[in-house]
Amino acid sequence: RRREGTAEPWLLFLLQLRSAHHGLGAAPSTADCLAGVSRGHHSNWKPEDPGSPISSVPPASYPKPWLEAQPAAIVTPGINITLRCWAPQPAWRFALFKSGDAAPVIYRDVASELAEFFLEEVTPAQGGSYRCCYRRLSWGPGVWSHPSDTLELLVTDELPRPSLVALPGPVVAPWANVSLRCAGRVGGMSFALYRVGVAAPLQYRRSAQPWADFPLPGARAPGTYSCYYHTPSAPYVLSQRSEPLVISADGSGSSDYTQGNVVRLGLAGLVLAFLGTLVVFDWRSRSRAPGSMWA
Repeated sequence: RRREGTAEPWLLFLLQLRSAHHGLGAAPSTADCLAGVSRGHHSNWKPEDPGSPISSVPPASYPKPWLEAQPAAIVTPGINITLRCWAPQPAWRFALFKSGDAAPVIYRDVASELAEFFLEEVTPAQGGSYRCCYRRLSWGPGVWSHPSDTLELLVTDELPRPSLVALPGPVVAPWANVSLRCAGRVGGMSFALYRVGVAAPLQYRRSAQPWADFPLPGARAPGTYSCYYHTPSAPYVLSQRSEPLVISADGSGSSDYTQGNVVRLGLAGLVLAFLGTLVVFDWRSRSRAPGSMWA
């Protein structure tokens, strides 16, 4: 038998649900996502009544999610993109924001650790910096997680032209090595080094950095080079080739090499002259000896 003055169970449920949704009837603003946690950090912040069915959690329990793009973060126009926001714990609502926009691009209500945001047939205007955040039912009104790290989405037909430089410099001695650095704008790309007159890439490598280094032995380094880079997987986006870079042999090195040969030849000549003198001296000594037929 229900005690007098006790609310019906269904009414308690509705009250709890109303409390959970308080202030969340519309999509959150960027300020909600980025400042919601800071409200939890205010010096006067304290948990709600532990007996309440809806209680807040300490700020340390608001870990940020991470955001990724499929099939890639660099694509050509017209490609369908899925931005995936992963929460480290089951969430209730996710929001996706683009830098410079006051309102979220998309938001999702899903009882899961993952929310997917679909961008169909993207255009260059949809490129930019994206972040996401999430909240749970048990958190107080207006409290959101820390935002994810920024994801840079680039929608373009062609990547920016890379630069190609020689380290330590474009003039190389025959016995020294040189490294050619091809530098682009974004990391995680595949780089190719070309030499003028050779159709196939001279070297090819993938780098987590926005650049890749190609070592060359000094004796074979002289020549003209260029490079380019592209996304490591389909849909491929290519850059233009870099400006050509000319690597030349060190003239002082060649001069030193020639001077060394002259010195060695001079020493050899002196040795031969000395040996010739000994032969002549020996011959004269023999010709003056008693009983010699030349005496």
